[in-house]
Amino acid sequence: MTEYDGSQIVVLEGLEAVRKRPGMYIGSTGTRGLHHLIWEILDNGIDEHLAGFCSKIEITLLADGGITVADHGRGVPVDIHPTKKIPTERVVYTILHAGGKFGNSVYKVSGGLHGVGASVVNALSSRMYVEIKRGGLLYKDEYRNGGVPVLPLDEKGNLPPVGKCAKSDTGTKVTFYPDPEIFETTEFKADTITKRLKEIAYLNKGLVIEFEDKRTGLKKTYCEQDGIKSFVSYLNREATPLHQEPIYIEGTSGDIEVEVAFQYISAYTEQINAYCNRINVVDGGTLVTGFKTALTRVMNQYARELGILKDKDENFDGKDIRNGLVAIISIKHPDPQFEGQTKTKLGNTDAKVAVDDIFAREVTLYFDKNVEILKKILENSMKSYQARKAGDKARNAVLKQLNDVDTKSKLAACSSKKASECEVYIVEGDSAGGTVKTARNRKVQAVLPLRGKILNVEKATLEKILTNNEIKTMIASFGCGIGDDFDISKLRYDKIIILTDADVDGAHISTLLLTFFYRFMPELIKAGKVYRGLPPLYKIDYEAASGKKKKKESRYIMDDFELEKFKKENAGKIKIINVQRYKGLGEMDASQLWETTLDPETRTLAQITISDVVEADEITGLLMGSAVPPRREFIMSEAKYANIDV
Repeated sequence: MTEYDGSQIVVLEGLEAVRKRPGMYIGSTGTRGLHHLIWEILDNGIDEHLAGFCSKIEITLLADGGITVADHGRGVPVDIHPTKKIPTERVVYTILHAGGKFGNSVYKVSGGLHGVGASVVNALSSRMYVEIKRGGLLYKDEYRNGGVPVLPLDEKGNLPPVGKCAKSDTGTKVTFYPDPEIFETTEFKADTITKRLKEIAYLNKGLVIEFEDKRTGLKKTYCEQDGIKSFVSYLNREATPLHQEPIYIEGTSGDIEVEVAFQYISAYTEQINAYCNRINVVDGGTLVTGFKTALTRVMNQYARELGILKDKDENFDGKDIRNGLVAIISIKHPDPQFEGQTKTKLGNTDAKVAVDDIFAREVTLYFDKNVEILKKILENSMKSYQARKAGDKARNAVLKQLNDVDTKSKLAACSSKKASECEVYIVEGDSAGGTVKTARNRKVQAVLPLRGKILNVEKATLEKILTNNEIKTMIASFGCGIGDDFDISKLRYDKIIILTDADVDGAHISTLLLTFFYRFMPELIKAGKVYRGLPPLYKIDYEAASGKKKKKESRYIMDDFELEKFKKENAGKIKIINVQRYKGLGEMDASQLWETTLDPETRTLAQITISDVVEADEITGLLMGSAVPPRREFIMSEAKYANIDV
């Protein structure tokens, strides 16, 4: 038996821990994690802007694969740190949880409160160069191989200046090169960066952001003087507004600054996007609660005063009032308390009070002066109110039918009743369904075959959606209801796995299913319950290229990229006997399907998450909605990134 004592406990010092477990700090080592490095450095410049010391930030993609982020803030301090006894600049770029964001003396408001950003980027870079302009002097520092300083300090331990500059010329410029030993790819995508920069410009009114891609010559400048008001206009650019200009509200309550911009459009949905200190709080929280409460109260008061609601009428429901609403709520809070590590929900009660108070007061002043706009919104609320009343009976009748849906003829249930260990595979067609049923673990794996493609819910009414047989069967099988009756605690499965063929039809069915989940059961995605099964595309049979004993071996390959990589890495070492390409699940026998796709020990699942709710909502409406011209434009612009299977 191996001894277990202190010698087995590995202590990772400083940035070594970041390099060992990068996913803990940036989420992943894929494309998303790679671009997260940029946002960490960019956050420092934006915090300077929020503090009132920076009006311009420049981002440059270099031809040699690096990236430069330069802000015109105060410049990172270079004096000797009082406790670490090294230049403060090196503390910032080499020590975790070091920064000016933990107290409120340097930054009253900050988004990046963990204080790990700059040092983490350094740890995950093969090279980093830092230039600081401060006090009329220019300083430079350099790091290699994950944050190792390479430039000498002077005899007193100071970072020596390398030149002079005007005292008014201040700021910090960071150039870094992601380490190819850490990341799956080190190629930055200009479109990913520019989309984020556009959002940042909306949320930071007046900040000038200049972007240049030296690889292609692309140059763009972002500056939004109207801030989130322009953001709402951008979101509604393809919609039909009920009033031409978005309504903008702002105010301060104590140390909390509140901005709200909203506009009503001709639609049957609502979209509320909330930000605290520039962080998109996807699940809302107290700031959204304050906004909804104030909006419902104020609009019902006006409806009574204008006679739109009579004495005998009940008040508008909050959803009646928010029908067709597109809103951005942005607050700046000195001490935000987020629920969970992912910062998806704000918990401060004072944020609710501040948003409620400021919005109610300021929007009342606005509507007192703009009664015609108010009347249009209230008329829209009345239509929603009447439609809700008329549709309640029909909808309730359909929902009651769910209890009578015969799932036995379609769903191959599992024997276990413990939701925490059960999972359901949604597959296309009876053929694939039959194979999966044969291969599965009957105790914990259920199978639900779909007959044909489900309805595109983006173009249908709720009543039509609920009468679709495939959708009714899914809802009944999951057991957690839909809409107002949705209760995730009643979900019968820990995982809902979409398993379709690796072809165009399979991709379309997956998209239709995800659209349904996103629009009508978004809690499933937010709770991390929805997955895509990723069956391999190839099976390779091979043997050693030389030697007396030539044992035949097999390997499953996920895609064309992995296939080419495998061939390249094993060139001259192996002899490939056969390459089998699976176009559908039905081409695998039960044992192969179990080994590659169903066995929890060997399968590959992709969890469906929403990293950007604004973009998710926009693209879902664009690709699955009725408007053809914007969809055509999107497809033409994105076609160069498509993987075509011929």
